Amino acid sequence: MQQDKMKKKIAILGGGPSGLFLYKRLVEYGSTDLEVTIFEKKSMLGAGMPYSSEGANDEHVTNVSDNEIPDIVTSIEEWIKTAPSDLLEKFDINSGHFNEYKVLPRILFGHYLSSQFELLQQIAAVKGITTTIHYDTNVTDIIYKQEDQKVCVATAAGMEEFDYAVICTGHNWPKKYEGKVKGYFDSPYPPSKLTTKLNHAVAIRGSSLTAIDAIRTLARCNGKFIKENDGKLRFEKAEDCPDFKMVIHSRSGMLPAVRFHLEDSHLSHDSLLTREEIDEHRKGNNGFLSLDFVFKRNFTEIFRTKDPDFYNRIKDLSIEEFVEEMMELRERLDPFQLLKAEYAQAEKSIKRQESIYWKEMLAVLSFAMNHPAKYLSAEDMQRLQKVLMPLISIVIAFVPQKSCGELLALHHAGVLDITAVNQDSTVEPQHGGGILYKYLDENQNQKETYYNTFVDCIGQPHLSYEDFPFKTLLLQKAVSPAALKFKSNEAAETILENGSTLVEKNADGSYSLQVSGIAINDNFQIIDQYGSYNENIYIMAVPYIGGFNPDYSGLDFCEAASLKIVEDIFKEELFEL
Repeated sequence: MQQDKMKKKIAILGGGPSGLFLYKRLVEYGSTDLEVTIFEKKSMLGAGMPYSSEGANDEHVTNVSDNEIPDIVTSIEEWIKTAPSDLLEKFDINSGHFNEYKVLPRILFGHYLSSQFELLQQIAAVKGITTTIHYDTNVTDIIYKQEDQKVCVATAAGMEEFDYAVICTGHNWPKKYEGKVKGYFDSPYPPSKLTTKLNHAVAIRGSSLTAIDAIRTLARCNGKFIKENDGKLRFEKAEDCPDFKMVIHSRSGMLPAVRFHLEDSHLSHDSLLTREEIDEHRKGNNGFLSLDFVFKRNFTEIFRTKDPDFYNRIKDLSIEEFVEEMMELRERLDPFQLLKAEYAQAEKSIKRQESIYWKEMLAVLSFAMNHPAKYLSAEDMQRLQKVLMPLISIVIAFVPQKSCGELLALHHAGVLDITAVNQDSTVEPQHGGGILYKYLDENQNQKETYYNTFVDCIGQPHLSYEDFPFKTLLLQKAVSPAALKFKSNEAAETILENGSTLVEKNADGSYSLQVSGIAINDNFQIIDQYGSYNENIYIMAVPYIGGFNPDYSGLDFCEAASLKIVEDIFKEELFEL
């Protein structure tokens, strides 16, 4: 009985990839004084939204390969040898010819992640770690008991009390007009809802991987891909859909870049800034982390020895100048012409196992900058969002070759086009169904186009503080809106004068910029409205922490965040060691 009382009771809210990596860290840690309870709203662990039918059809593929995936228990190559034969047959996978450098169908990858969860449960059982799993269970609320530092997790079945809770609820795609306006889709997920015949033009908002998901699904419902003798793809519209077409509406008017061979496949680098270097820099910069400093140290300087020619080309460029130079070619060329050229370049990169180094380092920069972004000034966060992130989001999308081949085939068939829209473009739902897309074209001419069908594909939205789902924590003021201080009062006042509602004046006379989601500290603990962090509640759910973590990087984010959380949970034991 005494032994049970000493066990740490940990709740993991969500059993998708985030929950998987957190559970892995707990199992690996070495302590057996654990009781882990996992609450999962579906009947399957590991897959989450992206790798289940909630986020993928059979045609959707990952944008990472086996060699780029953080270690779990076994590699995909090992798992393939024991995977169910009917599953392998469904996706035409030959275990004897498996290539660790190729991407996988997302549904298949979801089964792999689920199998890893099962293996971890077996390891936990051998170690004596108690694991309880509640399938088909939705967490309705979280209540924090301040007096005894306990966390109560509420479900339809009742309430359970824990020492720690980690929110790993994953993606969330709120519905605003979907179901109310005919032909309006707030997201392309689950993709099964797009499996319909459409004999008209479809408006796609955004050009991200999310948009490519929608395009691949819609294409299959309204035509077919045919592989020619030379290996090239051709698309043929269905006879009963002669007017079917898809039009991408993108603020940049550009398509994302193609996946290539990553030299440092886990997005880590020994040249990156250390915690100590960041702290030292902040001491001399009024507590702020300078975006220019991060860019120089985590990007520019890396090329000094690795690629001296590229270093000499960019060493004196500001962030704005670098982005302008990198975007210049993309802006000048037709997006599909550029896609074709990058497709050939990426094929060569993968065959030769040679990285396109500046693109890879941009991914590393994005990953490295994500965690300490909460220490940027409001001015630098705005620069990051307006200047650097548009380039990063295009270059590090890593669109798989298979998807690129289909995009090119669709464009060649006259079925897929792209339109550049301005930042202030609007999508207006119509009472009779469909939408009116209003925007300024590249010549600043006002355009209005009606579409029967509209799919919003801008990716996972960064949700606001008010969207936080656990309302008792809001009532308890246990969470607070994420905000960044301005370095300059003048800059803040100028934005205020221009009518911004996101700038507010602090009691000390300084100004802050409200960003999306809730405030968290470096260990992913929630911060209350009095500025104190909560020792018992952590969050890895990316839609609600996007303000302080502006660019989360999939499984690499899960791996890095889970380590921070587990180290903090066991910090007293680590200190004793």
